[in-house]
Amino acid sequence: MKKTHPISRHFASDNNAGICPEAFAALAHANANHAVGYGGDRWTSRACNLIRKTFETDCQVFFVFNGSAANGLALASICRSYHSVLCHEVAHVENDECGGPEFFTGGAKLRCLPGKGGKLTPQVITSALSQRTDLHFPKTRAISLTQATEMGTVYTPAELRAIAKVARRNGLGIHMDGARFANALASLGVPPKAITWQAGVDVLSFGATKNGVPVGEAVVFFNHALASEFEWRAKQAGQLASKMRFIAAPWVGLLSGGAWLRHAAHANRMCRLLARRLKRIAGVRLLHRPQANAVFVELPQAIIESLHRQGWHFYTLTGPTEARLMCAWDTTPSDVEAFAADLEGLMAPTSRRRAPARTPSRGSSRSAH
Repeated sequence: MKKTHPISRHFASDNNAGICPEAFAALAHANANHAVGYGGDRWTSRACNLIRKTFETDCQVFFVFNGSAANGLALASICRSYHSVLCHEVAHVENDECGGPEFFTGGAKLRCLPGKGGKLTPQVITSALSQRTDLHFPKTRAISLTQATEMGTVYTPAELRAIAKVARRNGLGIHMDGARFANALASLGVPPKAITWQAGVDVLSFGATKNGVPVGEAVVFFNHALASEFEWRAKQAGQLASKMRFIAAPWVGLLSGGAWLRHAAHANRMCRLLARRLKRIAGVRLLHRPQANAVFVELPQAIIESLHRQGWHFYTLTGPTEARLMCAWDTTPSDVEAFAADLEGLMAPTSRRRAPARTPSRGSSRSAH
């Protein structure tokens, strides 16, 4: 099928989006002059202070190159090699980091648990903790939660506090993978502190690359004791940037004027728009109610293949007919409409083939309303 419109943006990942204007401007400003290396510059200092202001607490902040390092090094600050980490079975730390958490912790085991919509619950965690406590089994030391989850759902403050209550009762630390933390926050409409340290989170992998910066995540310790010697841990892992200001400056651009939440809220709105548009297409089934910036939809495999051939990029992560469509800070309503129009055009013949034959009612030629 010949394309009638150019495809400049896709729905594969919010990682695919470019640098947002605020981050780009800050990066250019930081490039104007020389600056002290290894984090001794004013940009890094300002970014750390902005993060402390954002969370309304005196947290310890460290910048690393990517989310996998942030997650692995954060968990290594909680766990030793003989410990285990409870996480959801679809969590990024389990499925998409090539054993990074195990590598950085020196061998700590990830124990994967089930849960509806990508979420862990106090009941599931309590059950896992009761299964093995003997010397021959890794000692559970941490819980890793993803906010927003891999299924596009969001933990509420109450849900997080309930999990934290179980964690404290059992001496466990809580790590939060916040690769899409801004999207979760925009969805909930609560202060950042309400779903982090006030809810019992010890350390956050604070993501920004999915929200418009070119590279770099922040490891934010609300539990100061866990941050002890983290700078040496990061250096050994090859995560100490010599020109740190180029990682830190985009954060200043995002946080200083509130752009991080505006961009996340926009991505969430585009997600809801996409979901509404797809629900109107016969034969398309939404798998989850969108809460952040991801739409999960079930489509015939042949339709998915046709969309790919037309040039649309998106993933089928949990099965060959289950598509994940991610909206980003730069997704536009016209992007949504173009995708929906192509999908609707492909689904129309399928819907006609599946539609049962109608038998006209006697005495009337009008359809029932």
